[in-house]
Amino acid sequence: MVELDWVDKEILTVLRQDARMSMAEIGRRVHMSRVAVRQRINRLIEEGVIEDFTTVVNAKALGYDVHAFFEVEVVPNQLEAAARTLTQIEQVTVVYQMTGLSALHVHAFLKDTQALAVFLRDHIYNIPGVVKVSSDLLLRGFKSILTIR
Repeated sequence: MVELDWVDKEILTVLRQDARMSMAEIGRRVHMSRVAVRQRINRLIEEGVIEDFTTVVNAKALGYDVHAFFEVEVVPNQLEAAARTLTQIEQVTVVYQMTGLSALHVHAFLKDTQALAVFLRDHIYNIPGVVKVSSDLLLRGFKSILTIR
């Protein structure tokens, strides 16, 4: 486990708000030089605290109005193959193995409910070993980032 001091936590907060912010600006916010901030960030990367820098795309702006969550129950000996298949589908953004039944938790963005029906029929139901599928649609989100205190 990595111990974070208040500076590390503040740097992470700033990066979550805007990962494009310059080292100099982050330094001003945490009262350190840009070199010291870069060293801190590199250490956080090396220690595995920061896994990646990424771009969050607004799916709705691209016409994907349906954010669907699926619980996909799979025959245990076909779970890994099913997970690999799901990760190759363009609309799928997350695939997690869950506890309990041999289940996969899947997130996908789709254009509309017609696309949802096609997605289920053409992708999910055709995966070998799938036993049961339940789905929920996102109405609104309240939080989607880990906050470090």
